[in-house]
Amino acid sequence: MARRSPRPEATHQVVLRVSQQTCDGCGGALWVAHHKKRTVTTLEGVYDLRLVVRQCPNSQCQEYHHRYRPEEEGSWALPHGEFGLDVIALVGALRFREHRSVHEIHQDLGRRGVQIAERSVTHLIQRYEELVTVHVTDRERIQDILRAQGRVILAIDGLQPDAGHEVLWVIREVLSQETLLARPLLSSAQGDIAALLGEVKDLLPPVPIKGIISDGQKAIRAAVTLVFPKIPHQLCQIHYLRDAAKPIVEADRHAGTQLKAQVRGIRPIERALEARTDPPAQAARDYCLAVRSSLTDERHPPLDLPGIKLHARLSQIHHSLSLVAQKRGLGPACKNCNRPLHVG
Repeated sequence: MARRSPRPEATHQVVLRVSQQTCDGCGGALWVAHHKKRTVTTLEGVYDLRLVVRQCPNSQCQEYHHRYRPEEEGSWALPHGEFGLDVIALVGALRFREHRSVHEIHQDLGRRGVQIAERSVTHLIQRYEELVTVHVTDRERIQDILRAQGRVILAIDGLQPDAGHEVLWVIREVLSQETLLARPLLSSAQGDIAALLGEVKDLLPPVPIKGIISDGQKAIRAAVTLVFPKIPHQLCQIHYLRDAAKPIVEADRHAGTQLKAQVRGIRPIERALEARTDPPAQAARDYCLAVRSSLTDERHPPLDLPGIKLHARLSQIHHSLSLVAQKRGLGPACKNCNRPLHVG
């Protein structure tokens, strides 16, 4: 489909020059061959890039007429790309970290002043995936990192696959946070997992493996024993911590339910204050908003218990209301406000 609207005019102009002045083949001086123009859209604006391209003029040189483009060009955009690397990075973050849809990413870029078609957002997501793949599969880079840190701790995880559905298995190095292998499998059998571990074993440089972390699946434990028989194997801490904390989490959930029952009825108060604009009404709406945000705040048990957090936030609101009542001189009518929140 042809472009329906013209590209925006460039707001900046940058000249990129080749830092290399001599030919790799003969050592002679490089001549300016021509000037090439590229328009690149970044988060900072639209840039008109003028590339000074050089070439070797020596007809006897094996590099004769070999074009030398500015080295800095690769830091602006991918070959033949219209959008800068910063736009691709933002699109990838919105898609895979914040789980935004293509339409939502398109709207977000529009609010940032980036004029882009919704179809181009899909293309940039694909470019981001390709860059991540190149980064993950760069074995030399990963081996250099592992050699520098001097030890390796592996973590393996994957979902139990349903019949006929592939599941992504990921093997990661814990200290560097590098993903060593990611591959979909139709089965979680011992042999399939052992093959993945064997492939990672061949990838690793000659540095000691200090440990392996996984969940408690029997197939994983058997595969680790087969491939790394002398390496300590520890179950993932969050798995056994979650199992150990189940009674606490259940008690916290019950306490949270009782606390929420004590503060029901926020919406009728808000409706009663809709027509009022005086300061007391605004303060009451702020208190209602604070209560509402406390009820909808999500936590992550077992390390961050929602019931305890809810009790702390409601207690702060309760204490603030008590101070307001005392300052207004309500006296005995608000004696109950001095009692702390209690969950039976």
